[in-house]
Amino acid sequence: MEKITFSTAALTQTQQRRHNEDCYDYLLIKDTGCWVVADGLGGHHGGEVASKLAVESIIASFQQRPEVSAAAIHRYLEAAQQSLLSRQQEETRLSEMGTTVVLLVADEQAAMWGHIGDSRLYHLRRGRIANQTRDHSVSQALANAGEIKPEEVRFHEDRHRLLRALGQEDNFRPVITQNHQPLEIGDAFLLCTDGFWELVLEAEMQADFNAAINPQDWLEKMQKRIIARSLKNPDRKHDNFTALAVCTQKSDYSA
Repeated sequence: MEKITFSTAALTQTQQRRHNEDCYDYLLIKDTGCWVVADGLGGHHGGEVASKLAVESIIASFQQRPEVSAAAIHRYLEAAQQSLLSRQQEETRLSEMGTTVVLLVADEQAAMWGHIGDSRLYHLRRGRIANQTRDHSVSQALANAGEIKPEEVRFHEDRHRLLRALGQEDNFRPVITQNHQPLEIGDAFLLCTDGFWELVLEAEMQADFNAAINPQDWLEKMQKRIIARSLKNPDRKHDNFTALAVCTQKSDYSA
């Protein structure tokens, strides 16, 4: 039986924002990994604090008990939620802070993921997008209701109006995969903030993946598209963007 290992690349860039409210991290413990991307929101540096707290909490929870299950993902997110709520109570200036979160957990056999907000996960298999998360935003809700087309979500005026986020006490409703997704060698995952996916179309993600030689090359190809589109629209205020690319590959050691 062929064993699977993971190759990871990261990309984060501040565009026209003074502060980078994005945060990411990942950790591999033996054959099991956890990858997290978060995009903070809230004034007075609240977004920066929220995303950093969430990512640190999730990674710490995973490190304490690494597991690929829906229950584990919920536990990691719940720990992050409690970290944010505690800090909100300690510092009133941070009472409105929150963050989106998307996370992936995987071992050599299967993957699972969860999210809240509009940071996305794309799962590619054999060079094509097989799964993707759905945003918790007004524009996505309109698409779900059939009022706009799915491809219009990234251009809609209400795409930044979130319906759920970490740090909202009465609205902690993450969406988590309920079944293990078996992995194949060659599978890939892209975890990214809205500043990234708004400027890279799904067809372009696929094309760049198929042309890339490794995860870093894949991210760099997509980054070029983002920069080119940003330069074409200099009057538009562009968001920071962050992405993690995770690719499965054959291990040097077989069972």
